[in-house]
Amino acid sequence: QVQLVESGGGLAQAGGSLTLSCAASGGTFSMYFMGWFRQAPGKEREFVAAISRNGGGTYYSDSIQGRFTISRDNAKNTVYLQIVSLKFEDTAVYYCAADPTSNSGTSRTFARRYDYWGQGTQVTVSS
Repeated sequence: QVQLVESGGGLAQAGGSLTLSCAASGGTFSMYFMGWFRQAPGKEREFVAAISRNGGGTYYSDSIQGRFTISRDNAKNTVYLQIVSLKFEDTAVYYCAADPTSNSGTSRTFARRYDYWGQGTQVTVSS
């Protein structure tokens, strides 16, 4: 059973930065296509970023305007999401997700593609 545990969220000031981590256990992390999603209060869960198995392919939502960087360390079974120039609208619960089946970037924005999800980590941006 694959388990994903996010960390690194918290309260941050607008204009600041945060790095979220997602640690995986229970499977072969290097075989997972990984994604990050977020859900703001009263809104649907939305795709943020994704990364291929070896990190050679990275994909981002157009809405985050180049402020997010996804990376992974397969030796540490961890995927990261660095957020800079935080904005109030970045306030959300951030989830990581794993797809053990496909390494294609196609359909990366669809939550149903991913079989495993973490419990989420809250990011709150204050002014």
